[in-house]
Amino acid sequence: MSRARTPYHHGDLPAALVRAAIELLEEGGSNELSLRAAARRAGVSIAAPYRHFADRQALLSAVAAVGYRELAAHLIGAHPAPETVEDLAAIAVAYVQFAMQRPGLFRVMFVEPTDPDSPDQVAAVDAIHEYLRYIVGHAFPDLDPDDGAKAMWSVAHGLAFLHLDNKLDASSPEIVADTVRRVVRATLAASGRDLSA
Repeated sequence: MSRARTPYHHGDLPAALVRAAIELLEEGGSNELSLRAAARRAGVSIAAPYRHFADRQALLSAVAAVGYRELAAHLIGAHPAPETVEDLAAIAVAYVQFAMQRPGLFRVMFVEPTDPDSPDQVAAVDAIHEYLRYIVGHAFPDLDPDDGAKAMWSVAHGLAFLHLDNKLDASSPEIVADTVRRVVRATLAASGRDLSA
């Protein structure tokens, strides 16, 4: 059963098209997404999107930027002031949960070809990286914050795709969260980090 069309309000067509695209992604994945489909969902002519988006990639870039902003807000909401290993594990859990709850959006953010130079996308990715630098710096002040941020992002990101691709048990949110916590602890233990902090 398809959703009702996203209401379009004059003057806000780009935002309406992005909302429509996100709805289509969550319903059917990126294969179902085109400028024509987004136009139909937004209730506008099939020519209207081309005034704002040159092609499908441009629309996907705008969608990805929204996803990055939502992911950053989700991570910060999970633990605003992390300081311990368990706090880091909670943020990794939040990252994987976001991927599991928004698989279509998450795959556009990290799989689909988008414009890496899009100002919105660059700003959103930078915000996530800075947040990760901040949390790693607080939990492990002796660790290079850039390297630590990349390492933590790699662990959470890998776990997200392993769950999305059914390579790990994703039968319940509790099982997913437990797996992520155990992997984060094991990764830090293997690095020689003190897990008692």
